[in-house]
Amino acid sequence: MISTDRSQSTRASGWRTRDIVITAVIGVAFGVVFWAWNNVWLAAVAAFPAVPWIADLLYGVWFMPAIVAMLIVRKPGAAFFAELVAAGLSMLMGTVWAADVLLSGALQGLGAELVFLAFGYRLFTFPVLAAAALAASVPAFIHDWIIWYPGVDPVVQLVRFVMMAVSAVVIAGGGSMLLERRLRETGVLQGFPD
Repeated sequence: MISTDRSQSTRASGWRTRDIVITAVIGVAFGVVFWAWNNVWLAAVAAFPAVPWIADLLYGVWFMPAIVAMLIVRKPGAAFFAELVAAGLSMLMGTVWAADVLLSGALQGLGAELVFLAFGYRLFTFPVLAAAALAASVPAFIHDWIIWYPGVDPVVQLVRFVMMAVSAVVIAGGGSMLLERRLRETGVLQGFPD
């Protein structure tokens, strides 16, 4: 039965205190992950100097807060908020990319957010999660090309994007779905939509 009570509909789509708290907690948890992952990334680049783009296969971890937060909270803005909190904490903990991580986080969160918006914040299947992760990778790729790799050959840039896209789908899309399922099995997500 479809409810015609507009106040009930507004309450259901509005942010609750626990939505804010859990999204912030996801952001903080991933901020710590980002801080550690930065070192993994740098080690991968150093380990493969002839093919530094191979590290882009690891990029998907940086898109995960947006996907995980939206999977759990399912509210407009959750992807953007979680990604920005994670990037901010990563910056405060220390990163070679300094304050630029805030811009990266904002762009990635916005990219993912646009896909969830396109589906009315109602569809959370793997194809939608993969599309959101891919959408996060597009502004990340453009940003990195302009800021960090402006002189790199376009063919290498294309390879970088393919690696980043694969990582987005597998790590951010698939990994976020698995993480959310495991958390749900523990019961810690009781009271959040299935």
